[in-house]
Amino acid sequence: MEAKTEKDIFLECEKLWVFWALIFVGGYYGAYTYCLRGGVFCNAQTANIVLMSMHIGNGEFSKAAYYLIPFSAYLSGTMLSEIWAKEIKRFHFLRWDTLLVGFELFAVILLGLMPASWPDQICQITLNFICAMQFNTFRQAEGVGMATTFCTNHLRQFGSFLVKFLRSNDHSYKRKAKLHGSMMLLFFMGVLVGTLLSRFLGLHSIWGAGVVLFVVFVKLLYADRTYEKDRLYVTPHGH
Repeated sequence: MEAKTEKDIFLECEKLWVFWALIFVGGYYGAYTYCLRGGVFCNAQTANIVLMSMHIGNGEFSKAAYYLIPFSAYLSGTMLSEIWAKEIKRFHFLRWDTLLVGFELFAVILLGLMPASWPDQICQITLNFICAMQFNTFRQAEGVGMATTFCTNHLRQFGSFLVKFLRSNDHSYKRKAKLHGSMMLLFFMGVLVGTLLSRFLGLHSIWGAGVVLFVVFVKLLYADRTYEKDRLYVTPHGH
């Protein structure tokens, strides 16, 4: 019996290059909202929990209540991505992963057109919603658990697998350490590029993330309609 190749085992949406692209975009989002849309990070909710708790501790209950909005957006993104992934799969036309990247690209285009006079919260909440869906949808890169919107876990995993490799000389640990290290590097690059383009292009700079998303979308769309058309029923690892 012929052994399965990597192409047979992992779907295109599970390939490492996709995760590199998406975590680059995740870092880019963080730079964009921090530099141009309210001085906040939209990638995750830990900072919002800290700020809400601090406002409650200082008796600033109205300010604390505001953070229920990004929480709700993030929670909604997570829940809807879970529901829609199952519903879309029934049609055997495109993967949810592909549709999500297409939706994300469309949202980024609209955000780049949003006038500066509009409240920053519109952009922040939209990206909260998108990041939640992205985080919940893209879970494993070639069999290794990954996050595509923040890098705290990658830092932990990098350190853990590096120590395990040094102790045992097991090259599987070395590979995993490299993968998590590469994700941190791409996140860093996304923040760096996002910051530089924010200085030169202003509010339209979010379209830089759109360029990356467009490449990912086209590749995933091509995979769905050609060489992976008969694998649309396959569930990505980690789901």
